[in-house]
This record gives sequence, structure tokens and C-alpha cells, in this order.
Amino acid sequence: MQTQFTAPRTASSVMESVPAWQIAVLAAFSLWLYWRTIAHLVAQWWGDPNFSHGFFVPLFSGFVVWQERSRLARLIPSPSWSGLALIAIALVELIVGQLGAELFLTRTSLLILVAGLIVLFLGWNFLRAVLFPWAFLLLMIPIPAIVFNQITFPLQLLASKLSAAVLPLLGVPILREGNIINLPSMALEVAEACSGIRSLMSLVTLAIIYGYLGERRLWIRWVLALASVPIAVAANSVRIIGTGLLVQYWDADKAEGYFHASWGWIIFVVSLLMLFSVHRLLKLIWKEKGSVS
Repeated sequence: MQTQFTAPRTASSVMESVPAWQIAVLAAFSLWLYWRTIAHLVAQWWGDPNFSHGFFVPLFSGFVVWQERSRLARLIPSPSWSGLALIAIALVELIVGQLGAELFLTRTSLLILVAGLIVLFLGWNFLRAVLFPWAFLLLMIPIPAIVFNQITFPLQLLASKLSAAVLPLLGVPILREGNIINLPSMALEVAEACSGIRSLMSLVTLAIIYGYLGERRLWIRWVLALASVPIAVAANSVRIIGTGLLVQYWDADKAEGYFHASWGWIIFVVSLLMLFSVHRLLKLIWKEKGSVS
């Protein structure tokens, strides 16, 4: 089914197709249902550094919708009762999540509810039109603990292996045992906080935002999003290598203090610079059609 367009209209004319009282009632009811879910989600963004990027996700999604307001205003509303099926799925998922104390279910049910309301009042063509900002909202939801742990430990081992391979080349003798790198003066443990999961989650989010704002070609946006994963892993390995060099050639106490804490911010900035460099390289190799050399 193709997306339908009509003569240009204002955004307010689209909103007038949905009675204001219905919007108010549903908004109040949805807020009542999901108040605890939303409050707990925001509290996790605030208290867990792994997911502090969650604050920016809904803001960016709202910005994208605002940017597309002219195109959305030209769409013909085509309400569909099939939206009720999505709403029913969302409510069932919410109930199951609350009964099982599964936060991921209750949080994703909110997104399904939003999709159902869009289809019910505006139609599938509107949902397709806002599919990107809607799907981007998934990044604001922390992944389940069981999945988080499955990702974190392999990242710890990968960072340990890469660092253990480079440090001897820089004159630092080491002995690696799992995620522990034994140096002559002390042992470095690549803990969960040093696995790179924080920078990975944040960098993937920022790579998508950067790709949307800085690149019109869809395939390059995908490349930038995918490239953020090896960039985050490589940058985090640089952090561990730098800590090993501080221990070996300067002071072990300094490596565990201020410098260790500040490495995270430094490496994240380096990651952003690497992402920008990848984008520039792609633009040099594949110049955009119609651009002036």
C-alpha cells in the first residue's frame, strides 16, 4: 500500500481530524497506566551511567517529527480499527510485564501503544511516515539484564585480548588470565565498567543522530551506525592500553585515580572524532551526486 498524499495542508488541519477530547482522555489514561513505568525509566537514566543517553532519545525523536511536519501535514488520515489490535497487544504486554516484574516488557508496551494509537486515529500511512523516530525510541529502553550480561562479558574479554596483544609491543610485559591483565607491578582487571558497553550504547545512539543530521544518503547512515560498534571497542581498548602504560612507566596510583576516571571522557571524544573521520572518508570516496568538487 502506497503512502497517500493530498494538497498541502497545515499541521493543525491534520490534528483537527482527531477530536481534542479523545486525545485528552487517551493521554490522561495512558499517563495513568504508564506513570510508574515512565518514572522508573527516567530514574534509571539518571542513576545508571550505562543508559544516561536515554534522555536524548525522545528529544531527538520529537525533533525528527517536527522536521517532517510539512510532509506529515500532506498525508491523508486513514484511521484503521486494526490499531485496536496493537493497543490490545500493548496492554497484554503491560499486564504480563507487571505480573512478572519484567521492566523491558512494560517499557516496550508503551511504544506499541503509541503505534496502535497512531494507526487507530491516523492510519498505517502515518505510522510508516514516522517509523524512524518511533523505532529510534527503542534506544531509550535499557536492554534486559540477561542480555546486558551476555554482551558485557564478551566485550570484557575482547578488550582484554586486544590490550594484551598491543601492550607487549609497547614494551610492557603482561600475562593475561581471562579479563585480568597482570603487569609487573599490579594486576589490571577489565571490569564491567571497562567493557566498553557504556560508550557502545551511547556511541550507537549518537552515530544514528549524527547520520541523520549530517548525511542524506541512507546507506551511509547505516554504515555509520554499524561502524560505531568497532569504533567503541577499539577506543575502549586504547583506554586500557593507556592505563597499562601509566602503570608501567609512571605511577600505579595515578592510573587508578583521576586519570583512570577521566579516560572515559577522553576516549568517548576520540570515538566521536573517529566516527567523523569515517564519515569524511566515505564522502571522499563516494561523492554525492550533484556535488561540486
